[in-house]
Amino acid sequence: MIQKKTIAILGMMCAGCAANVEKKLNALDGISSACVNLPGRTALIEFDTDKITLGQMKESLAGIGYDMVIEEDRNVEAIERQAYRSLRNRVMLSWLFALLVMTISMGWLGASTYNDDTRNQTALIIALLNLMYCGRQFYATAWKQFTHGSANMDTLVALSTCISFLFSVFNTFWGTEFWGARGIENHTYFDASVMIITFVLTGRLLEERAKQGTAASIRALMGLTPKTAHLVDGGTVTDIPISAVQPRDTLEVRPGEKIPVDGSVCGEAIATVDESMMTGEAVAIEKKAGDKVLAGTIVKQGTFRFRAEAVGQKTVLANMIRMVQEAQGSKAPVQHVVDRIALIFVPTVIGLSLLTFALWLVIGGMQMLPQAVLSAVSVLVIACPCALGLATPTALMVGIGKAAEKNILIKDATALEEMRKVDAMVIDKTGTLTNPAHTPQQGGQAEIVEQLRPHASEAMDSLQVQGIDIYMMSGDKEERVARIAQEAHIRHYKSQVLPQEKENMVRELQAQGRHVAMVGDGINDSQALATADVSIAMGKGTDVAMDVAQVTLMGTDLRLLSDAIRLSRKTVNMIHQNLFWAFIYNLICIPLAAGLPYLFGFQWQITPMLASALMACSSVSVVLNSLRLKLTH
Repeated sequence: MIQKKTIAILGMMCAGCAANVEKKLNALDGISSACVNLPGRTALIEFDTDKITLGQMKESLAGIGYDMVIEEDRNVEAIERQAYRSLRNRVMLSWLFALLVMTISMGWLGASTYNDDTRNQTALIIALLNLMYCGRQFYATAWKQFTHGSANMDTLVALSTCISFLFSVFNTFWGTEFWGARGIENHTYFDASVMIITFVLTGRLLEERAKQGTAASIRALMGLTPKTAHLVDGGTVTDIPISAVQPRDTLEVRPGEKIPVDGSVCGEAIATVDESMMTGEAVAIEKKAGDKVLAGTIVKQGTFRFRAEAVGQKTVLANMIRMVQEAQGSKAPVQHVVDRIALIFVPTVIGLSLLTFALWLVIGGMQMLPQAVLSAVSVLVIACPCALGLATPTALMVGIGKAAEKNILIKDATALEEMRKVDAMVIDKTGTLTNPAHTPQQGGQAEIVEQLRPHASEAMDSLQVQGIDIYMMSGDKEERVARIAQEAHIRHYKSQVLPQEKENMVRELQAQGRHVAMVGDGINDSQALATADVSIAMGKGTDVAMDVAQVTLMGTDLRLLSDAIRLSRKTVNMIHQNLFWAFIYNLICIPLAAGLPYLFGFQWQITPMLASALMACSSVSVVLNSLRLKLTH
């Protein structure tokens, strides 16, 4: 049986990690696709349960240093909180070690009174403690990666710190004799090995702190579900865990409480329910016997009982959460290019570091060996793939989460990226632009009177200001269609059209080179929706056509259309900004770290310590830049 699941993956720290996990999963027999979301620390996996189990996937990933959380009793949030506290403690201790080493190496606070051997040996001990405790994760992961023929950012950190530490150990015990005989000044770099670990860990701590904001929308949706429900059993009402609710159970809800599952009102009680978090409708809805109620909505007035129908992962709210999670975990087309780069990035950096080392020796011989080591280590540290790997997924997570907050459900990252290109929109009339009201007439006859939805004309104006031409299609009579078009400020319209003609209109516009969005109810417009570059369904509550459209607008406010287009454009612009700065960062900093300024007479280069600080800043800046999307109105 084919199953699709979003599963938490622990231990991923950079684009190389994400690429390695994805490559490993996709290589397993039985997995048809695996898409890794680095900032979300998840993998969206589609697999055949008859060919592979989650346990087998977990075992495979454990071999390269990653943990898949598949056990029901393991709370991912609790694990991440504990990991964050552990990381924070290691950062604090690493800074203590760093200050001690810097004090000794720089001769601060009277340390200059000690001879060089004593200072170096003391610095060696402190640096070794830092490597063994604060930096142990880098070496463990790097070794697992090496044994499986892979590499990631931990590989770069492990190599750079080991090289600088071992080179310093050699200089501590044999440096004076070896270098002195060749007329070369002897230096140690224990402070560099310590500061690299300190800055990298600090960067990760800041990243983790900033990333918490990217998942805020998911946490908000999950927070809509109450933990308990009031079960009615005969004449008694008892509280039970939400997980214990079964279909056909009778439940009671009271004013101010959240409805625990989807169901139908039973009994004669009348109450009002706030469904704004699900539909975007600000007015509380009156509920009476037989009416549907949805999990996560809030009872405003009245106590009533209802019969449970959809529970657990089958509720509308659960579907919304799953859709947002899957969308945040999907990849935009541009990300596939970045992934291919990430797979070869670390090996390329190691190659550049070796080339830097060799070139310095070619230029200056053994006299330049200390400079060659320093430059090679700086290149290893500065060329961090983190910023590159975070550029796209962090912006997508924030953008899709922001859309969910606005009651815009986006099915995947491709839809989000494609929406920005839309310059023509085909829109259905009945049920999309208008509300099917019945006004009684004389003689017992009733006529269907359509009314334009509130804010519809404002929404159409906004879309046209954004450069999008609107084409209204309807099977209704000419005079009714013309009236609605005039009221909605739509210039292009067609009446008395069949579903096939709506599809033809989409194809005709595409043939003109237009990028077309189709907006309909997701059922009778299915042909046109399937043909359009972007398909958008208007939905409300349980009528949402989630399986049909790439984008679903919860509720009836047509202004969400322009909001969706605007958010798409801002998100993609943010992705391009992030990728630009991530590439520019490496393009500029790698030559500076390699010592290029020396060739032009400048006695300056990026040192390993400065490289680690810049690397940490680059990753954090990408995440913080993406979080600016949360300010979008």
